This record gives sequence, structure tokens and C-alpha cells, in this order.
Amino acid sequence: MSSHGYESGRLNLPFVGIATFGKREVCGDWSKLKDMKPDVAVLGAPFDAGTQFRAGARFGPRSIREASTLFSFGHAGAYDHEDDATYLDGDVTIVDMGDADIIHTDTVTSHANIETGVRAVLAAGAIPVTLGGDHSINIPAIAAFSEEEPFHIVQIDAHLDFVDERHGVRNGHGNPMRRAAERDYVTGLSQFGIRNVSSTAKEGYEDARSRGSDIMSVRQFRKLGPQAMAERVPAGERIYITIDIDGFDPSIAPGTGTPSHGGFLYYEVLEFLQELSKSHTIVGIDLVEVAPDYDPSGSTPILAAQVLLNLLGFIFHERKSGR
Repeated sequence: MSSHGYESGRLNLPFVGIATFGKREVCGDWSKLKDMKPDVAVLGAPFDAGTQFRAGARFGPRSIREASTLFSFGHAGAYDHEDDATYLDGDVTIVDMGDADIIHTDTVTSHANIETGVRAVLAAGAIPVTLGGDHSINIPAIAAFSEEEPFHIVQIDAHLDFVDERHGVRNGHGNPMRRAAERDYVTGLSQFGIRNVSSTAKEGYEDARSRGSDIMSVRQFRKLGPQAMAERVPAGERIYITIDIDGFDPSIAPGTGTPSHGGFLYYEVLEFLQELSKSHTIVGIDLVEVAPDYDPSGSTPILAAQVLLNLLGFIFHERKSGR
């Protein structure tokens, strides 16, 4: 080894090594996850057989992990000069669990394997972060909370995803919010970013509202602003956040199967998530529908990784602050 070797530690640049989420430690044996005492466990759910248009979100988890290495080196934690705060320092333990096993053409078994992974995270006392995959992976992710305390779902999405059944399909990527609303431990939904021609017909919107959904478009969100929108989420509720990358405008997130123009820009969502982290306890997260092959620039998975890492930073900063 040369004199410029490992004496002072590795530089560990983003393009070096194994691309785990944020280059964090791996736990391939889920029965041992609890022993690692994670604060967060990241599970890949590379399932996209629920799509109704362009497939490719099965490659989402891998692309998000690779993109996340961009934010994995340098000083301990991430210092934000605007907030004068260091996020995700050494006190926050994030573990990458790898992926749930996906059985091609078999939605039932694939979803069951995803649910098993999320249940392992909850048993370890950690926040599950599930990387899709299409939005149907939210169905098993929410199912895994059946023994947990009730919570409210906040959805960032272009589409309502409130279809009950279409030609016998009840667990595709147009169904997850309807399936969630049927669970007695889901107290309600805040569905933000919904716009233009959606995957859900008028009766689906009426059904969602009758069950207590608060549905807001990007334009409505923009008029009120991130803080006021966070205040619309019922106070005192535990929160599960589901982010469809097509909630963002395709000018910054083209790598998705069903892009919809007129979407959010980065800081709108970031500031909303920061306000939500200040006011609510966040118990779970998924981010779905990243399909990297439609974005040769790679900016879509970078956006996904950046949003997730910032959101986790906000959550644990608020915990440390005692709020």
C-alpha cells in the first residue's frame, strides 16, 4: 500500500463501494434486525406488476440507493446553513435491509414478502422506509401496521389512487389509497398534489371525501403554502407519508411511469415535510414510482434520495429537540 493509503481513513467517494442506501450498514438477515437497534430501516420493494401504463419502477430501489451515495460522504451529518442545524449525524442509525423477494406475475406472494419486511422493521422499533416499486407496494406496507396504533396517511401524488376494483384488479397501483381507507386503524387521508385527468373517476373522489379525505391540487396547495397545508393535517395524529414521485413536476422528475404536468417543485414539498415533522410524529414512509429508465439524466432518483434523506433528517432533528 502506498503512503497515501488508509492511514487517515477512507475517502469513500460516492462511486466507490457497495451502493446501499446512504452507504449505511446492511442487514440481510431480518431476524437480526432488532439486534442492530436501528432508528430507520430501508426496505426495497422492486415490484411494478401493478402498473397500468409504463413499467420500470422495479428498478426504482436500486436507482435510489445508487443516487443516495451522492449524500453519503464528507463531514459527519449534513449541515444546513439556512436552518443552522446538522441533520442525520452519528446518533441516527439507518440500516439497509435489501429487497423483499419479488415473484414475477405473483402479486399476492410479492406483496406478502413486502409486508413481512415492514413488519420486521416495526418489530425492531424503527421507522420503515419502503422504496418502490409501483404504488401498489403501499398496500402491504400499510397492512404491516395492523398491530400498531392508528395513524393518518399523508399522500403526495398526482393521482388519487382510490379505485375500488377495475376488471377484478383490487391491488394495483390505482388502488392503494382505497385499500388504506378500508383499514380501521387508518384514521383518514390527506391527498395533496392531485391534479388534471386522474386515474380515479368522479365517484372515487366522492367516495374518498365521504370517508374523510382532504383532497388538494397543486394550485390549491400553492395558494395556501407549505405551513398552512401542514396545519390542514389533523393535529395530534401519528402520520404515515406516502410519496409518489409523479407528485413532482416531470420537468424535475421525468423518470416515472405516469408523468403529469403541473406538479410540485422541490422546495414546496421539502418545506411541507419539514413543517409536518415539527407538528406530527411520523411512523412510516414510502416513496414509489421511480422508473429510472425514462430519465437518462438520473435526476429523478437523485430527487427521491434527497427528499428521503432530508425528511429523515427533519424527523430526528425534531426528536432530539424534544418537540
